[in-house]
Amino acid sequence: MTPRALLGETSRPQWLTKDKGQIRKMVESVVKNWQGEQVGETTFELRVAKEETASHIVHRALVRQLTNARQGNASTKTRAEVRGGGRKPWRQKGTGRARAGSIRSPLWRGGGVIFGPKPRDFNLKLNRKERRLALRTAFVSRIEDLIVVEEFSTELSRPKTKELVAALDRWGVVPESKALLILSEIADTDNVYLSARNIENLKLIAADQLNVFDLLHADKIVVTASALEKIQEVYSA
Repeated sequence: MTPRALLGETSRPQWLTKDKGQIRKMVESVVKNWQGEQVGETTFELRVAKEETASHIVHRALVRQLTNARQGNASTKTRAEVRGGGRKPWRQKGTGRARAGSIRSPLWRGGGVIFGPKPRDFNLKLNRKERRLALRTAFVSRIEDLIVVEEFSTELSRPKTKELVAALDRWGVVPESKALLILSEIADTDNVYLSARNIENLKLIAADQLNVFDLLHADKIVVTASALEKIQEVYSA
């Protein structure tokens, strides 16, 4: 008989459960067509962090993303690395000047740098489950600014930025606001990609390439119905 059975425990402790600190959230949203008319509704369910820990986990993921984007290649030279300065500029005593041993002293112009930056790794670690939890939490937190639209790639027979801008306006995206357009997949030859790349405040991203910064930075998030299904498929696990 196991120790837990001896203690009368028949189920796993709460801290060992798979969904510790998470809740399942069902979200409903209307679906708009190319003309901006409501044509239906859609629902999706994602596991998100509990309210008391949501801001903390999202903040950790955001700090990690911004920190890991740093190159960390800033570099300065110490007095040992600056070229020259091997000869003593003048003798130690008798000149009336302050004593000096090298023209590359940090006190001299052209000398080395004291405690200057050196190449370093800024990367922060965050567990995969925590990263996905933060991503799902950030996505669901933007439900008020989420606009779900039907697949519209067939509406653009050729690359036309003006038509895409007009469609965004019909969907409720103000031209001056920052918008994030999420598609199920992106190809360099796709008319949607070619039409969107020249819009200043619009960022195009694939459903399997989401990140916390873009989700929080955008004023409005436009996602196609197929991309929404892919988000559930990729990030629900």
